[in-house]
Amino acid sequence: MGTTPGQLAPILEALEPLPISVRRMFGEYAIYLDDRVPAFVTDGVLGVKITDFEMDRRADVVRGPIFPGSKDYWRIPRELLADRDWLRELIMETTARLEPVKVRRPKTTKPPSTGQRL
Repeated sequence: MGTTPGQLAPILEALEPLPISVRRMFGEYAIYLDDRVPAFVTDGVLGVKITDFEMDRRADVVRGPIFPGSKDYWRIPRELLADRDWLRELIMETTARLEPVKVRRPKTTKPPSTGQRL
């Protein structure tokens, strides 16, 4: 289905004033903070990576895949977006436990062979 900008907006608003950036990926969104990806938004639902951070887990937070075949994430229901302090702490603590995203360098290509042998 894909996440719409209207579904993404309240999630981004709940994370203010964190200096996050968002990138569109395959019709969904990756949330970046400090060169790390602590969460994704898929089908309009915030999915936070599971780390060793012992969050004060809310009863409504479920653990499950964010798309078919994915590993489990904390799926944050829309009702919990109102608890902004808790949500920002979850994102910051998750980010602190992740490695920075590795920047992929373009593959270098060898110059074309002239077909001549020396």
